[in-house]
Amino acid sequence: MAPLIKDTSRATSFRKVPTGISGLDEITEGGLPQGRSTLVCGGPGCGKTMLGMEFLVRGARDFTESGLFISFEEEKECLIDNFGCFGGDLESLIEKRLLKVTQIDLSAAEIVEAGSFSLDGLIAHIEHEIKAIHIKRLVIDSLDAIFSALSRTDILRHEFSRLLRWLKNQGITTIITGERGDNSLTRYGFEAYASDCVIFLDHRIFEQISKRRLRVVKYRGSSHGKDEYPYLINAKGFSVLPITSLKLDFRAESKWISSGIEDLNKLCGGNGYYRGSSILLSGKAGTGKSSLACAYASSASMRGERCIYFSLEESDKQLTRNMLSVGIDLAPLSEQGLLRIQAFRPNHRGLEEHLFGITAAIEAFQPSCVVIDPITNFVSVGTNEEVKSMLTRIIDHLKNRGITMVFTALTPGSGKPDETETQVSSMVDTWIALDLKLVGNSRHREIYIVKSRGMEHSHEIRELVMSKDGFCLRSLTQEQIA
Repeated sequence: MAPLIKDTSRATSFRKVPTGISGLDEITEGGLPQGRSTLVCGGPGCGKTMLGMEFLVRGARDFTESGLFISFEEEKECLIDNFGCFGGDLESLIEKRLLKVTQIDLSAAEIVEAGSFSLDGLIAHIEHEIKAIHIKRLVIDSLDAIFSALSRTDILRHEFSRLLRWLKNQGITTIITGERGDNSLTRYGFEAYASDCVIFLDHRIFEQISKRRLRVVKYRGSSHGKDEYPYLINAKGFSVLPITSLKLDFRAESKWISSGIEDLNKLCGGNGYYRGSSILLSGKAGTGKSSLACAYASSASMRGERCIYFSLEESDKQLTRNMLSVGIDLAPLSEQGLLRIQAFRPNHRGLEEHLFGITAAIEAFQPSCVVIDPITNFVSVGTNEEVKSMLTRIIDHLKNRGITMVFTALTPGSGKPDETETQVSSMVDTWIALDLKLVGNSRHREIYIVKSRGMEHSHEIRELVMSKDGFCLRSLTQEQIA
């Protein structure tokens, strides 16, 4: 008797066409189904047209596959101008006959013949272009404009399915865009059932912050990422990057990198942190988190390594001035191009824009060390879970590149130094907690290591002393212990 459940570990029986869009090919595990149709649906302004056009442009530019973009609403010149604002050079691809953009204005006589609805006029247009430029990729944006001519959904469904079958017989990989319905993915409801792959784009506003999310609703014959993924439309086009690593196959370096403080290196086991690891510095305000982060960044830059410091509370000039009080001069390192300080307020844009902005800055600067100070400020533009998801993506992105990262985090209202509002403590490799204690009529700073994976670190609580001469970690006195 044949098994009821077949082995799904084998490769899919059909080929896939890479979109070339960052992140989307990872989510779809290789791209869109070759020679089949994909429905991209969503509300106005979510980026349906942009995704479709980028699919064609990257196909022509990166894979030398000719593409046809058919619009039923926007004029050709407007489409070319609009996409040009996002860095797409459509004119050169059109001149090379790798891309054609056309507007089809099918009249009622062309779609309603002898009282019956038909897409023969559209099929004739596409067939002509197949012969003219041998297209491999097609975008139809969108059929809703034609479907509005008829109210009989049974006829619309029949013609839509007939169009998809015809395109499949031609071997054309197609994206069809559709408008979101009131209580369904699309306006008419049947498009998603007939399509081989369905991608849903959602542009939502939460507490006055814009959020974009992409989800692969279905993909016949193939596994795929099933979660919601943040995406961004910016000057570089459409991006769904980075996504989290599911395999956790990062390299595990055995080399060390200094914390920038000799006494802290000894507390960590003698050498500092593992290269390519993640370090969290948590504590109340005024415990010295930023100072320790700057000591790490300064030490790396003084060795000739590039470091990028994302400051979410202080400007670069303010941070540079303040660090002089603990003997750290960041100015020469910045002038030499070894240290780059990027200062911004998180609440001026959404988390996905910060995610892409941070990763883009890292890719452009190519540092070996990264600091984000403090990560808890991202909570102002997202929930704890959303911030955790974003930071997970950043950690995976940096670990994949062997970059050593330091995060600072303000402790929550409880004031306990070994609690974090962003809930990333379980993901980091080394967690150092800082605290303020009142002894007599004065306060002193304390530091200890909560955890440090793979290291024989000290469990002792030390006093952290900061002055213009630098940093010193002292053993606690009996009075301080009491």
